[in-house]
Amino acid sequence: MKARPRIAIYGAGMIGNYLGGRLHDHAHVRFIARANVAATLKEHGLRISDLHGHDKHILPDALDIHTRPDAVRDVDLVLVTVKSAATMDVAHELSNVLASGVPVISFQNGIRNAAELRASLSGHSVLSGVVPFNVTQPDAGHFHQGSSGELKVERSPVLEPFLPAFAAAGIPLEQHDDMQAVLWAKLLLNLNNPLNALSGLPLREELSRRTWRRCLALLQREGLRVLDAAGIRPAQLTTVPARWVPNVLSLPDMLFNRAASRMLAIDPLARSSMWQDLQAERRTEIDYINGEIVALAASKGLTAPVNARIVALIREAEKSYEPWSGRALLEELRELR
Repeated sequence: MKARPRIAIYGAGMIGNYLGGRLHDHAHVRFIARANVAATLKEHGLRISDLHGHDKHILPDALDIHTRPDAVRDVDLVLVTVKSAATMDVAHELSNVLASGVPVISFQNGIRNAAELRASLSGHSVLSGVVPFNVTQPDAGHFHQGSSGELKVERSPVLEPFLPAFAAAGIPLEQHDDMQAVLWAKLLLNLNNPLNALSGLPLREELSRRTWRRCLALLQREGLRVLDAAGIRPAQLTTVPARWVPNVLSLPDMLFNRAASRMLAIDPLARSSMWQDLQAERRTEIDYINGEIVALAASKGLTAPVNARIVALIREAEKSYEPWSGRALLEELRELR
């Protein structure tokens, strides 16, 4: 492999464009995007920034932008960053064009994406990955990391040639042996995505309000009960174990804010991707987040009424969006426990 690996971003949206922009100076990055996203990048270029002060603009002529799957034919690594609902389509597209042996990392929300890709991509190392931080789009072609965290990926020797590029780009790959535990832990944190969407508030403001945090605590406690029934022990992704997080969320505002400053950094620009989907009138990933808790509960002969209600509310919001108050939602969810 050459010193600068050829890395394809398959599904250059919010996460994909941010990762590609960070990697741009340390790898040959190829962006495979929808036509409208490709047009935006060709007009505005790509600007990436983060809460720590990193800010870089890449001119349009310096970007390698494509809209067809066959653009991955000669790459060394593929990062899949499409919405979860599109995973099976991507698996089919890649199976027709990807050279034998090229590794694939799924940097997507949800639990099942890597397994779905793996089923169609025999002969390839398909690895689970987690992007723990939030990315927003303040302006056309501008992608901003609004919260802290390190990329996490399933441990594999196929990653060795790529580790230097990710490290030099400031997004090192933290390898894990039990990625299912990591994926479920990330999903528990992502149970806040629909709450942030329903609140209409920036993430930091939403989480500063105890009523919203208590809603999240209800969702997480129900999720943890379901995971216990399934024999799943989530990994620790914050400074406290996953099963302690609901207790921290329930603290009074002053105590929570003190604890949260050590758990996770969030800047004022950060919002959930689900809020952005609702504003753009796109279908959300609710089935792959709270819906996974509901489905796992059903597989164990249980119910998850609090998470099921959030799924229903997001489905309603996809048709007609109206923000909720934290107090009103908390009262409704409490009745379902």
